[in-house]
Amino acid sequence: MTRRRQFITKSFYATVAFTLPLPLSAFKINDKMIKNNNFDVIIVGGSYAGLSAAMTLGRSLRDVLLIDAGNPCNKQTPHSHNFITQDGAPPASISAIAKEQVLAYPKVQFLQDTAKRGLQTNNRFEIITESGQSFQSRKLIFATGIKDILPEIEGFADCWGKTVIHCPYCHGYEVKKQKTGIFNNGDEAFETAKLISNWTKDLAIFTNGKSKLSEEQTRKLQQKNISIIEKPITSVVHENGYMERLKFEDSTTMALNAIYVRVPFKQHSNIPTELGCALDEHGYLMVDSFQKTNIPSIYACGDNTTFIRSVAQAVYAGNLAGAMVNREMIETDWE
Repeated sequence: MTRRRQFITKSFYATVAFTLPLPLSAFKINDKMIKNNNFDVIIVGGSYAGLSAAMTLGRSLRDVLLIDAGNPCNKQTPHSHNFITQDGAPPASISAIAKEQVLAYPKVQFLQDTAKRGLQTNNRFEIITESGQSFQSRKLIFATGIKDILPEIEGFADCWGKTVIHCPYCHGYEVKKQKTGIFNNGDEAFETAKLISNWTKDLAIFTNGKSKLSEEQTRKLQQKNISIIEKPITSVVHENGYMERLKFEDSTTMALNAIYVRVPFKQHSNIPTELGCALDEHGYLMVDSFQKTNIPSIYACGDNTTFIRSVAQAVYAGNLAGAMVNREMIETDWE
């Protein structure tokens, strides 16, 4: 018999209720309670993609270990948007509910630790954690995300995920019709301006130095009343991460409510590439349409594989990866 547990999410909208077969106290959530060191699948990374893959595999009766360090890239973001049933909920609350649901499946275990090394021997993999523990599995799924490399501009990191933002589909509605900037240059700045003009007409491009926009691009931007500011930015003036204005090298300032930026990144974990997984020309892990990397039995899903950084995309990719890993194991067992 199951027990009905109700979880109240303090978001803009609602109460989320669901059924769990065990009380929360029964869940194995720390390293001292891991029952064994041999699994069907080890999932490295326990945010949306990793949790989604774990649920699919737990429902497929697979022994799963989910390893996560508890440091998601969206930890500063106050609310998640554009994900049905959870629009406006804090990302941490979505993850907490997801973890509770995933760990209701008895074959899924969770370890809060950092995966530091990966080895492959014969037909098995070994993951060694920061705490010195070692676990083996038939298959690996990397849902490790990426690490954004933010410019060294005062106040920039404080506003990241709040008013210094990367995606209009995630944040655009909340800053619609407000005074908005684009921190970029050249072709990317031009294409971003076209996109963001759907949400606001009060728009400016900040090239942080000499403009690399072509004459034709500059002309089109001027026709749309989109200004191009070449002055180097020295700081973002803000209140608790909510931007008020930019300050420039010449000590002048400009009022601004939000700014879009595409920053460089690196893979959050080096283990996939150390095991031979290939990166594409942009730095993402290369996967096929089933989330499989170029290394047999290794899959990847979430932000480490795609520029589409959304909760919905991560959940979908994790669900698909879990299903494909299970299918591959079935096929192997029938050979």
